[in-house]
Amino acid sequence: MCKKLTGRNTLLAKLSYTTLPSARKEMIMNKEIPYKIYLEENEMPKQWYNVRADMKQKPAPLLNPKTLKPSTVDELSQVFCRELAIQEIDDTTPYFDIPEDILNFYKMYRPSPLTRAYCLEEKLQTPAHIYYKFEGNNTSGSHKLNSAIAQAFYAKKQGLKGVTTETGAGQWGTALSMACSYLDLDCQVYMVKCSYEMKPFRREVMRTFGANVTPSPSMLTNVGRQINAEFPGTNGSLGCAISEAVEAATSQDGYRYVLGSVLSQVMLHQSIIGLETKAALDKYGVKADIIIGCAGGGSNLGGLIAPFAGEMLRGEADYKLIAVEPASCPTLTRGVYTYDYCDTGKVCPLAKMYTLGSGFMPSASHSGGLRYHGMSSVVSELYHQGLMEARSVEQTEVFKAAETFARIEGILPAPESSHAIKVAIDEALKCKETGEAKNIVFGLTGTGYFDMYAYQAYNDGKMSDYIPTDEELAKAINAIPKFDV
Repeated sequence: MCKKLTGRNTLLAKLSYTTLPSARKEMIMNKEIPYKIYLEENEMPKQWYNVRADMKQKPAPLLNPKTLKPSTVDELSQVFCRELAIQEIDDTTPYFDIPEDILNFYKMYRPSPLTRAYCLEEKLQTPAHIYYKFEGNNTSGSHKLNSAIAQAFYAKKQGLKGVTTETGAGQWGTALSMACSYLDLDCQVYMVKCSYEMKPFRREVMRTFGANVTPSPSMLTNVGRQINAEFPGTNGSLGCAISEAVEAATSQDGYRYVLGSVLSQVMLHQSIIGLETKAALDKYGVKADIIIGCAGGGSNLGGLIAPFAGEMLRGEADYKLIAVEPASCPTLTRGVYTYDYCDTGKVCPLAKMYTLGSGFMPSASHSGGLRYHGMSSVVSELYHQGLMEARSVEQTEVFKAAETFARIEGILPAPESSHAIKVAIDEALKCKETGEAKNIVFGLTGTGYFDMYAYQAYNDGKMSDYIPTDEELAKAINAIPKFDV
């Protein structure tokens, strides 16, 4: 029986470990690997890491949708806060100091724990060592707060009245509404319509923090009305919600648009996840072999793998990096690498990325937040260079893995995170077959306590797996304009 420990940095060696394999007993006793590895407050990273600085082949620049020329800071500053626009374009500065006010906010919930999944290892009877970086130990319930407070801080510093944004599953909207509440900023959220209806509790958390939440596509914006006319009865997509949020920001004085994933500035802020993970592993002399993250727009994955990818780019180490995406929205595994619009309304800058086409509408049966048609330019370029691999998984298998993890490790994971759990279990079982004791690290991006309708559908046997056909994907991909760039 695997027993959980209590107390900060209490060692598993204190357990009665009669059921643990002898090799693992010896490792615990000799190396004293704790169940939860905590960094001390003074060990928390003081800088964000910009992986683009170590990339010889840089991600392609964002393009102005009107001129098809690389977007300038001044152009991006019409949509984003100026400081964020500077971060977005800078691909040479390796480290950015984290402002003191943001560091102080981080200290409410950071450093976050890196947990050794001893119980899961024992249940699987695998020689693999499994670790997960848990980002759900804050009120917003996910990793999104790392960038939300940064973007809200720069908006406040610029003297803005408020910000607009989109949200899919609601984790980003929840995090941003919390950050804006803390800084007394107005927050306007356009939430993908099917999530607005399926995840009412996350919606109400946003409203509790003072955010105005609108189901998207709505009839409040020009682009929303256009999308509703073109796709009658649509359940929406992140691309739709982005278009509405950008229009809302650019049509109101004193507002800017902020985004919870995809952009390079977001990858930068989320690098604190990977920096803490690596510091915690280094603290106990552990080298990761496999690093796994769920992939929607790229924020969690990009943040988790950043320092490890940096070592690979500099020739200092080698890792197996795995991006896990839903089979219903298979951007990396079935998309194309090209310039495309970042939003359905085609008002945002163009990004070179793996994409299914800005007009792609994910199935309404998809229960997670990984619904974006494209992928971060940074993640896309790393994948294109062969530094990582990608896998797509069906959602019933994802929820099966989530159920296994919840029953064994005692945390109900978010559907998004559960994509990473599924592949982590797969890799651990491969180790069982080969006898290899690999170190597997995955990102547990948040909790699933506001995703109970999805869990109910799974438990009732009503959850289905939808995989778009080649013809459906070709229709959306073929609609991508051919840009002469």
